[in-house]
Amino acid sequence: MAREFTAGQRASLDQAIRAAEQVSRCEFSVFVGATDGDPRAFARRLHAALSTPARSVLVMVDPTARSVEVVTGSQVRRVLSDQEVALAVLEMRSEFAGGDLVRGLRRGVGMLAMSARAPRTLHAAPAAP
Repeated sequence: MAREFTAGQRASLDQAIRAAEQVSRCEFSVFVGATDGDPRAFARRLHAALSTPARSVLVMVDPTARSVEVVTGSQVRRVLSDQEVALAVLEMRSEFAGGDLVRGLRRGVGMLAMSARAPRTLHAAPAAP
């Protein structure tokens, strides 16, 4: 089972999540703990239970099973590719291997948020009459 986070670690994760939500306009959730059964299926169930799953990103980590899953909603998948998710997971795993779970989560959430930003519109052509 995952160890409990300190108050400072929780605050650090909360700050990373808030920043990610501001950058991407997606909702982020992080779950760290033991999974029940298949990790991917468990992560999908958690994601489906969120208040707005279509606009949400769930990062699930089971440190004991060494499992990392990222589930994205239908609206998020429009701006966040599987390759970008895979890169964020790779970054998280690298930090986890170094023993820093919180840093890995912060970096992963930040990478996902930056990748999920909707492209800026420089200008919009006026609608044709």
